[in-house]
Amino acid sequence: MLGWHDLRVPAPRLEITYCTQCRWLLRAGWTAQELLTTFPADLGEVALVPGTGGVFTVRLDDEMLWDRREQGGFPELPVLKQLVRDRVAPDRDLGHSDRKS
Repeated sequence: MLGWHDLRVPAPRLEITYCTQCRWLLRAGWTAQELLTTFPADLGEVALVPGTGGVFTVRLDDEMLWDRREQGGFPELPVLKQLVRDRVAPDRDLGHSDRKS
């Protein structure tokens, strides 16, 4: 019989770390929901990771896609979807969220 520790999470793993002190759980959850809706078969896991000190980062496997401190704010959802798409499904058209040619 397999236990929970025997289960393997398919790649890629998207991780959103959010500040609990700033109460950014709803923002992190909404972001996760939007990415799971857009990439239902392309993401193996989306994890919400509590943090402190004003952190809000989005990481895909070992690659940092967004850091609130470095980029100076929160990601616009179309921009974040493009960053994720470029790595997990580069041929996918994001429709109205896609960058203009």
